[in-house]
Amino acid sequence: MYHSNRVRSGRSSRALQSSKLVNNASNKKVGKVHNPSGQGVAAFTAKKKPEKTTTDNAHHPQKQNDHQTRKIEEGSARRNITRKKTDSATTGHYDSRNKKHGGAGKGKWVKDGSDHLNILGMDEPLDENDPLYVAEEDADPSSFILSSHETADELRHSGAEPSAYDASNDKAVYGPMLTCAEFKIRVSDAVREYFDSSDADEVVRCIDEMKCREYHPEVVKRAISLGLDAGPRERELVSRLLACLHPNPLSDDCLELGFEVLLDSIDDLVIDIPDAKAMVGSFLARAVVDEVVAPAFLSNRNNSHPGDCVVEKAVQLLSREHCTARLEKVWGPGDGRPVSELKNAMDQLLKEYLLSRELDEAASCVRELKAKHFHHELVKRGVKIAMEEDGRDHASKSSSLDAMAALFKFLVQNSIVSEFQVAKGVQRLEKILPDLKLDVPAAPSMLDEFETLAREQGFLHIPSRKA
Repeated sequence: MYHSNRVRSGRSSRALQSSKLVNNASNKKVGKVHNPSGQGVAAFTAKKKPEKTTTDNAHHPQKQNDHQTRKIEEGSARRNITRKKTDSATTGHYDSRNKKHGGAGKGKWVKDGSDHLNILGMDEPLDENDPLYVAEEDADPSSFILSSHETADELRHSGAEPSAYDASNDKAVYGPMLTCAEFKIRVSDAVREYFDSSDADEVVRCIDEMKCREYHPEVVKRAISLGLDAGPRERELVSRLLACLHPNPLSDDCLELGFEVLLDSIDDLVIDIPDAKAMVGSFLARAVVDEVVAPAFLSNRNNSHPGDCVVEKAVQLLSREHCTARLEKVWGPGDGRPVSELKNAMDQLLKEYLLSRELDEAASCVRELKAKHFHHELVKRGVKIAMEEDGRDHASKSSSLDAMAALFKFLVQNSIVSEFQVAKGVQRLEKILPDLKLDVPAAPSMLDEFETLAREQGFLHIPSRKA
């Protein structure tokens, strides 16, 4: 009994040992195990299996020189790296250089390597069976016409003379020389330069040189649009420019069409300029007064267009009494008028202020003058008018001088008139004081009182005349 159990345990131990050997052999994949008899180890070969080859290498063999590098200079670290070739004939792939840089690579337009851009297909023979083929014209491959307008072909076949000559291409041009966008840019630049120089003849010369009659209505729209963004002086210059451009180079039809385009786009202008309708109505009324636009243009609108409210505004301005004289000064005193007229405008606003005593209205009128360099004249005339209003016999307290001092204090506090201009105006009054005494005997004491009020209110910082 004891012997049989011992045999069984020996067999089980040998089976366990053989299984461990097999596992070790399978994990190491090499038969380097201390097992001289080799019992229990499965037979295997130590021969290296061949590596699998991908289908890409089979179908696309690589050359040995595809990735070589070579030195450019002897003893230098610079090397020229030859990139992997993507020739469609050898690899079967699309050449990526053509995709990145255009039809034939960077800087190239055709397959032969030249820089010639064959847009018109002149290198290809023309088909004589084409219904549009003309033997006299198409026989010469260089007989083509440069044009930027749709009616150029109609002008060409109608026998009209070319509008210009392109010296760079040695060709005649039918239609405008520029596109509409280019024409607008050049007109805008010419008008902005005109705002600085006030030379209308230069604008006329510029428009004639562009030779784009088809786009002349855009001149009206661009000039008025730029004037809306500027001040009274620029608007007055635009009104004068329209008068200079009529009838040559802008005809009656061009001006009327230009105003129609402007009126149709009035809703877009109102978004940026809230007062656009009123100002465009003033431009239109001024054009009628200057005989640039016929009055019949206003009556032909028939209230059927977006800008008819502007036309109604122009009709109202033209219906006022003395409309011609008023519309000649429609843009206010800051339109670049002479100094004498500017002085008259100052006198009017100062007298109206003494009657109404409205500071905001007076400040608005001073802003409209657009003459910051001339505000010293405003101070001089204001104090002089206040002296004349108080009369020859000066009382202890002058209501007109107090009101004038309050006005200049308000203008200085709101940065409309500078303290330097106030001081300069007072100094000019001191120089003409002997002449003022002839009309107002109490002028010296009134001037001293005004200076005292100005110093107390903090807008005059010059020493006293008596000191």
